[in-house]
Amino acid sequence: MKVAIYPGSFDPITLGHMDIIDRGCGLFDKIIVAVAQSESKKPLFSLDERVRLVKQIYKENTNVEVMGFPRQLTVDLAREHGACAIIRGLRAVADFEYEFQLATMNRALAPDIESIFLTPKESLIYVSSSLIKEISDLKGDVTNFVHPIVEQALKAKLDRT
Repeated sequence: MKVAIYPGSFDPITLGHMDIIDRGCGLFDKIIVAVAQSESKKPLFSLDERVRLVKQIYKENTNVEVMGFPRQLTVDLAREHGACAIIRGLRAVADFEYEFQLATMNRALAPDIESIFLTPKESLIYVSSSLIKEISDLKGDVTNFVHPIVEQALKAKLDRT
């Protein structure tokens, strides 16, 4: 069975993330969405809340497993779960330098685990969790960028209905 890890903070998960997960399911038998603690990013949603949101969205997809993980090397997590690849999303050229550095370091740490870069479909290339949080906080409409479950969670978190 070919397993890949898709790590990220997913604060919150967007349709861009979901596009990457869904296409990853076409490449691998199982995708483990590894929701990172990411306390340094000061997330809007707690780790448990982010894991719960992703689990709710993918509850019907048996090829997707969702888990939270504390501060740990992604390559170690990949090894623990028998993953042969780490999936990373690229939205723009600005992402490439950081992701290239990360992939190169991961290869040095674990040459047996590949880094796979996927880009979201063109209509979602500009979507980021940071922008979603800002738009939602300013009472903007995020319907076209997040799953309805996430939209409701954002409204509840930001005390709006």
